[in-house]
Amino acid sequence: MSKSDYYDVLGITKNSSSDEIKKAYRKNAMKFHPDRNQGDKAAEKKFKDINEAYEILKDDQKRAAYDQFGHSAFEQGMGPGASPGGFDFGGGLGDIFDAMFGDSMGSSNRRSSQPSRGQDQRVNLEISLEDAFNGKKLPINFPTSTLCSKCSGSGSKPGYSPENCSTCNGYGKVRTQKGFFTVERTCPSCRGEGSVIKDPCRTCSGSGVIQKKKTLEVNIPKGVENGTRMRLSGEGEAGLKGGPPGDLYIFLSVKSHQLFQRDGSDIFLKVPISMPVAALGGEVEVPSIDGKKVRVTIPKGCQSNHQFRLRGKGMNVLNSKMRGDMFIETIVEVPINLTGRQKQLLEEFEKESQRRTYSPKTQAFFDNIKGFFKDISE
Repeated sequence: MSKSDYYDVLGITKNSSSDEIKKAYRKNAMKFHPDRNQGDKAAEKKFKDINEAYEILKDDQKRAAYDQFGHSAFEQGMGPGASPGGFDFGGGLGDIFDAMFGDSMGSSNRRSSQPSRGQDQRVNLEISLEDAFNGKKLPINFPTSTLCSKCSGSGSKPGYSPENCSTCNGYGKVRTQKGFFTVERTCPSCRGEGSVIKDPCRTCSGSGVIQKKKTLEVNIPKGVENGTRMRLSGEGEAGLKGGPPGDLYIFLSVKSHQLFQRDGSDIFLKVPISMPVAALGGEVEVPSIDGKKVRVTIPKGCQSNHQFRLRGKGMNVLNSKMRGDMFIETIVEVPINLTGRQKQLLEEFEKESQRRTYSPKTQAFFDNIKGFFKDISE
């Protein structure tokens, strides 16, 4: 009985590209897969034909030989198409599983014992507002995994090296033929590593890494804000099997300050002033974030919540030579625990105020009250 044309089996033409061949194969293989057609002998036969056709047409050299000589090119043991009963479906099933289940089944060509990158790490670091303004070099200590210096990360005793797993021949997986199906699972001997350590390093117990405290000096730049993230490349956990180390991420938080409040690059400071200074005017001396003192002139009649703006006296701006501004807000403080003489003077001041002193907010308030009651009465 003559074999069907491989192109007809897959439903393609001789001019089809490699991608079109692969696409047609996956579509047909999934359609006629035995799991979806249990007990259907015709579907089982079709599935074998599909795999046989794909095994030839996916290979450029085999495809060229088939196009020139047809099925005779692979007769008498010259290729995988010589005997359908002895056909190796390992590669075909791998492609089907990849298409149906993605990477959850693994790739048939992938070794499990590949170098792997180390894990990234996070360290939280709290700094003062002054450190955020000036910038500073600070030491940090954190636990991490590093390459074992005794075995250089191999996991074996000095002078020894991991051996190829004899169970899976270094593949990391073993295949079991169960009738028509080929089942692939992680090698039980090497646990998917592809190699075994027969003489483990005593320092790291064969893991290739050890846990230790690591100390680094971190350069905090001027102007950093709360929540700033810094990345130190290659300072994370050690990679396995020669893989590169991970990165270290430092998350900065700025402590609350006893005097200043910060908003971006601006600084805010509340300054209490006495009643006489608020009424008569004067000067107050206040600190700035750079550690210097600044004199501020208080005008006559200054009220609470009045703001003064000092340009260029705020925080340093990150990656810039500029500085933000400093805002000073006055709070007029009422004295308590008055002496008898102070009370007498204030009573005299109150009498004088009723006739001559103009308090704009007080006057506006009582004018509004008069207007309110007038509107009600009308």
